[in-house]
Amino acid sequence: MSGSGAGRRVPLKCARTRSRMPIDEKTSKTLKDLGIKTPEAIGDLFAEVVAALDDERRALLARGAGNESERGRRVKELRDRWLARKGGLVALIDEHWLKKAAKDLKPAVGRAFNELRQRAKCVDTEGLLRDFPLQGAGAKQGDLAFAAATPAAPGADASVKTRPDLTLPGFRRTLGSVHPVTQVMREIEDIFLGLGFAIESGPEIESVYYNFDALNIPESHPARDDWDTIYVNPETLLRTHTSPVQIRAMEKHGAPLYIICPGKAYRHDNPDSTHATMFHQVEGLAVDTDITFADLKGTLDYFARKFFGDKIKTNFSPSFFPFTEPSGELAISCVFCGGKGCRVCKESGWVEVMGCGMVHPEVLRHGGIDPERYSGWAFGLGVERFAMMKYDINDIQLFQQSDIRFLEQF
Repeated sequence: MSGSGAGRRVPLKCARTRSRMPIDEKTSKTLKDLGIKTPEAIGDLFAEVVAALDDERRALLARGAGNESERGRRVKELRDRWLARKGGLVALIDEHWLKKAAKDLKPAVGRAFNELRQRAKCVDTEGLLRDFPLQGAGAKQGDLAFAAATPAAPGADASVKTRPDLTLPGFRRTLGSVHPVTQVMREIEDIFLGLGFAIESGPEIESVYYNFDALNIPESHPARDDWDTIYVNPETLLRTHTSPVQIRAMEKHGAPLYIICPGKAYRHDNPDSTHATMFHQVEGLAVDTDITFADLKGTLDYFARKFFGDKIKTNFSPSFFPFTEPSGELAISCVFCGGKGCRVCKESGWVEVMGCGMVHPEVLRHGGIDPERYSGWAFGLGVERFAMMKYDINDIQLFQQSDIRFLEQF
């Protein structure tokens, strides 16, 4: 019995010895030296480290500084104590606890160490300088914000939580910038607004009639398969292009009519570097008496030169679209090689950028306009495609990934 009792007392004595050991001494030893053998003990050990980190930060902020030089020196001392690459406590924990941990304990140590590294960001130089008060003012607004988001360590001094100093400057939030797709869309809109066009918008959840039937794409038409998308019900779907806005505008305003229709569109394309299930379009429509294909060519040639530069050349080639007759495609001289031939333009010197054509008489009839009196032309372009060419971007998916490293370039 006495031997059994002694066996229980020895671990207790070791635990007490560890608890009295300074944090600096603990980080210089391995887990084996400290007698750490279970995930639970690892959690307790890292909890001690976090408590020490919080206590030292609070003590620094509560102490304050009389001038900028003293403040900078104290901030550097605390930052280097914890975050220095050589000799910092976090680096020592990595070297002695994580790298030398037993195989069965490594996952628990790794998780706890990652949490500690995130927590240790509170003593980086920028954060401390922002929160560190001058003139010995004690813990102020920055420390209160930190304390509100951080559980108080056992035995922490409650007097640190004083009333905030309203004379301190507020926290500045970094301002974002306009998304590159939005920038390009606005630039396109400005060009056509300067030509006298108006901007029209319409619903993204559209009826089958406006999305297909009114645009001369009946259910039996083979082109309809290419534009099938997500259906809400048999008569409602996410629009596959912004062309339905043209029908709605003709019904609403009649002729003459000069509009552009910017907005989102949805397709069943498989996502890759040049395709996305959601993208942005700008479509244009001009309806008036005596409108010809020459007007279309002149307008789009002007637009291409205005957007890509005066050196751009344009080329029109025949194509097919159910809602225009005749139909064409506009190509521009490659903006990357100047028309000499490169990988982007597949050595042709030309890059196709949009479809266009004279509005089909059936489409005018569905819009309530007499095709015997009026004629019109239309075009449609992908905004992401124009943005990729303008900014030399090789993957359309970058626009939707919200990667700040990509977006802050614009």
